[in-house]
Amino acid sequence: MASVGTIITIGLSPAWDITCRGENLRWGSHQDMREQTVRPAGKSLNVSRALAWMGRKSTASGLWGRCDYSQLPDGLGSVRHFIRLKLVEAPGYTRRNVTMVDTTSGREMHLRSANRLACAGTLRKLAAQLLSVVDKDSICVFAGAMPAGALFPAVLRLVKICRDKQAKIVLDTSGPALREIIETGWVWLITPNVKELSEMLGRRIYNRAGAVAGAGSELLGKAGCVLISRGEKGAIVVTETGAWQGRCRRRRAAVGATVGCGDYLLAGFLKAFLDGCDVTDALKAGIKVATARAWGWVETKTWAEVARQVRIEVDRA
Repeated sequence: MASVGTIITIGLSPAWDITCRGENLRWGSHQDMREQTVRPAGKSLNVSRALAWMGRKSTASGLWGRCDYSQLPDGLGSVRHFIRLKLVEAPGYTRRNVTMVDTTSGREMHLRSANRLACAGTLRKLAAQLLSVVDKDSICVFAGAMPAGALFPAVLRLVKICRDKQAKIVLDTSGPALREIIETGWVWLITPNVKELSEMLGRRIYNRAGAVAGAGSELLGKAGCVLISRGEKGAIVVTETGAWQGRCRRRRAAVGATVGCGDYLLAGFLKAFLDGCDVTDALKAGIKVATARAWGWVETKTWAEVARQVRIEVDRA
């Protein structure tokens, strides 16, 4: 495939990600943090950020809180020039999520707050926006949590708008929204992890290559491609022509943080796809980007350096 098309990330549940790192963290104690970072995030914006790190421009659509929208461009830092912001400003503040990392033990804790930006009015505004920014060359990435219940028909309408525009639809969510949108047959690529794959199929899938590939193949009638994250074991991609597994050739003792690794996996896969790579090279690229995120190299190295230094093995699953 030629290097054409625009990636549009669409997030209905954005967040400010606050990551606190310290040593020998203990409950009930007062301790100094070694480092704190505050960044605009959510799965969809994470994808745009990862693409920007690789030098690929994208459009970030979806929702953001009106009360802190002015802080968003500066929060994106050096990558903001690669991200075209087309977000609907919703009343209120964007939620805060907190990750605590004990750098001594390598353990993490993730504290999530509720998303209150999605409502009938903001989803109508987002639908109107998508009608103006999506075209047949777009890849529309719906990523992150999605409202269910009474609001779900409005969510489904967003997906249908992109499908009617003949865009390729990527779905990176979980729960009822994932199951119901998959049933439409509109989706080109889905990106579950092993746990989400188990939930979709209604049975436990063990994180073994053959089991994961076989489970992924059961979804091919509903999606054209299934990209499955396996954590430290790498990832598997399943298409109508076969299944491939990829993993890093060497392990690193200290993992900086696991939050967002799946989003970076997806971003690397999509960039390689748009650059004309076949599915195995796209899988390699995705795992390289996810590995860089896990090792903390996104902050210290360029994509070109990571592409040279991280070695990925890919073979038939």
